[in-house]
Amino acid sequence: MPQWSGVKTFCTTRTGGSSLPPYDSFNLGDHVGEDTQAVFNNRQLLASHVHQRPVFMCQVHGSVVAQLHHDTPDGQTADACFTQEAGVACTIMVADCLPVLFYSPQKKVVAAAHAGWRGLAGEPERGGVLEATRRALASVGALQDVRVWLGPCIGPRAFEVGEEVREVFLATDPLAASAFKNLSTKGKHLCDLALLARHRLADWPDVQIEGNDSTPSWCTYQNPQVFFSHRRDGMTGRFAAGIALLG
Repeated sequence: MPQWSGVKTFCTTRTGGSSLPPYDSFNLGDHVGEDTQAVFNNRQLLASHVHQRPVFMCQVHGSVVAQLHHDTPDGQTADACFTQEAGVACTIMVADCLPVLFYSPQKKVVAAAHAGWRGLAGEPERGGVLEATRRALASVGALQDVRVWLGPCIGPRAFEVGEEVREVFLATDPLAASAFKNLSTKGKHLCDLALLARHRLADWPDVQIEGNDSTPSWCTYQNPQVFFSHRRDGMTGRFAAGIALLG
């Protein structure tokens, strides 16, 4: 995790909770078919560990950004969030998609985004979830000197996609070709999700990017003892990454 002064950051693994297989054991997702009491217990355990209030959203692979407050309930439909209030943890659930955390130390703003390939791609005119998060940060004057952390996701040795995914990214950014590797199977490619995110963040002013460098240790698919992976296991849990301002 990044060592940023003034904030609490966290990224859970699949261990340490009360969930039974195939959600074993620290599942934080309430939408994957698991017993709701076990999910509630795991979420309470997370809150007690980080000493913040994680706010969980209903994520739909879109680009809506929610502003969080102390009284914001869980379950709001959005794929990114930001807050200027201490003690409120912007929280993203994943099991292959890329969690992205943001911090503006000058403006005291934190944010988090859920970036699967659909969320990254978004729409040609307005971009995806990272561009939407950028607009949200800019709305509160927090675009300069932003620090970004990329969390674990399915890696470039495991994430197989079709030609249509590659074409979506190349339509707006020819340099995105470097994030795809052709497979012998016609029309199939290996995709580097973290590299695509770095491309999308490259033109932010004074941005500092840390975290996922596309090596195997960051791959959810290749580390079954550490991370949940929907692509690997199908029915499975969700781990979470989050960030909160300290009071």
